[in-house]
Amino acid sequence: MTDEHPYSTAFRSGDLVAVSGRLGVTEPGVLTPGGFPAECAQAFANLAEALAGAGAQRSDVVQVTAYLTDIGDRDRLNAAFAAFFAEPRPARTCVGVASLPYGACVEIDALARVVG
Repeated sequence: MTDEHPYSTAFRSGDLVAVSGRLGVTEPGVLTPGGFPAECAQAFANLAEALAGAGAQRSDVVQVTAYLTDIGDRDRLNAAFAAFFAEPRPARTCVGVASLPYGACVEIDALARVVG
């Protein structure tokens, strides 16, 4: 999924790749229907797409930050995180926020290191 904004979706500098926050949208401003589980799955899919576009893959990710509008969704985030990342999983921070763009439930960003 591509969208227009004044920043890079993913930015590569040497062996580091920073991925800007990914929402559960299928096109700019259109949230995936189905609430948190669907948005979270789509946000991870969008994260994978952004990583690939910068020459990285999920196994290269070393740090993830997830922003939740309902911190009570943390257990569901944990399940999605465990399904998306194989062991050893990257470090992760989870932050409760008042709101996200387009009324989203979850936003996920990442830092990856591509070796080789």
